[in-house]
Amino acid sequence: MKLDLQFVRSQFPAFTEPTLQGWAHFENAGGSYPCIQVINRLTDFYMKNKVQVHYPFPASTLAGKLMDASYPRLAGYLNADAAEIHFGPSTTQNIYVLANAMRPMWERGDEIIVSCQDHEANAGAWRNLAKRGIKIIEWHVNSETGLLGIDELKSLFSERTKMVAFPHCSNVIGHVNPVKEISQIAHQNGALSVVDGVGFAPHGFPDVKELESDIYLFSLYKTFGPHLGLMYVDQDLILKMTNQSHYFKEGITRSMLTPAGPDHAQIAAASGIIDYFDAVYEHHFDQDASPEKRSSAINKLFQEHEKLLMDRLLNFLRSRNDIEIVGPADSEDRAPIISIMPKNKNIKKVYATLIEQKIMLGMGNFYAVRPLIDMDIPTQPGVLRISFLHYTTAEEIDQLIDALKVALAE
Repeated sequence: MKLDLQFVRSQFPAFTEPTLQGWAHFENAGGSYPCIQVINRLTDFYMKNKVQVHYPFPASTLAGKLMDASYPRLAGYLNADAAEIHFGPSTTQNIYVLANAMRPMWERGDEIIVSCQDHEANAGAWRNLAKRGIKIIEWHVNSETGLLGIDELKSLFSERTKMVAFPHCSNVIGHVNPVKEISQIAHQNGALSVVDGVGFAPHGFPDVKELESDIYLFSLYKTFGPHLGLMYVDQDLILKMTNQSHYFKEGITRSMLTPAGPDHAQIAAASGIIDYFDAVYEHHFDQDASPEKRSSAINKLFQEHEKLLMDRLLNFLRSRNDIEIVGPADSEDRAPIISIMPKNKNIKKVYATLIEQKIMLGMGNFYAVRPLIDMDIPTQPGVLRISFLHYTTAEEIDQLIDALKVALAE
């Protein structure tokens, strides 16, 4: 079974939008195109149901039902319980709220391990707890490869370690970390596992129970949806946290990590992601399946297609002696987030030429300053980041390769 790319791309209006014609989108790690199902749900909600929810008049009742449906539907694809799903404005803000909710669980002098491979979202808020009596233990990346070492992690624990925070996949290194193994090591040492899945989730929703993570976070605007952050939080753990909402919300788990009111329209629209996943599954498979099995099946389709494209691009990059690949140079245990640095050309000039060639990609540190510092890479101007998804075509990879040839030759 191969991914039907024509069907997939028909679900994304961006690919028929006249102003985007000729442009190849390689900055998906910063935000994916939204699928039509999300766009329709968001538009319909604003047109028909933009009222306060859960009142007995029809527009309000339907608004509440549409919003409430997103919790179990997204939970199903993540193999979680609906009560374990929480929405917030962004992953960065969700982690900020989590840090404040979890600090009272710990004593002054307790320790948390925070990796140096993270986007600052899963680093800054935790490190700020040092001002409130928590000792921060840094888990540095290898200065050559950018990878996190398991043996080094094991050496960082003490009897006071309470948590390990790390990414499923770095947004500049691209390597996919062994989340289950790291979570098990954390639990063996009496610590929690907090996983930033922002880089990984666009390439396949994780089975959070299989990963054994206590908290898993990612951004829905990078998984074809609205601009929200989603958190999975183990339902036993949340009851140990301090309520961050109004005092009368104590014990109402859906509200405890949402200081302000939820964004009704965007939460309702998030269900469109599952509409899209279901459509992909039903187009490719005849047999019905549970949400978590559907998720596993389409993940395989997505990731096999992405790997073919990665191999095509990485083969080209490895053939050049004027490009440095940041992180692994092959597609094993890797997501299609590939950062590069030109060796002989000014990076800003290369970037400008790529834009002229209608390649949409980013240049900078992407808030992943710590791994770049560990690898002695200047955070300004940073790196060129190439990121793509299952809706990317081989022709777009070829367009990128041709553009790189032009940019590097000038």
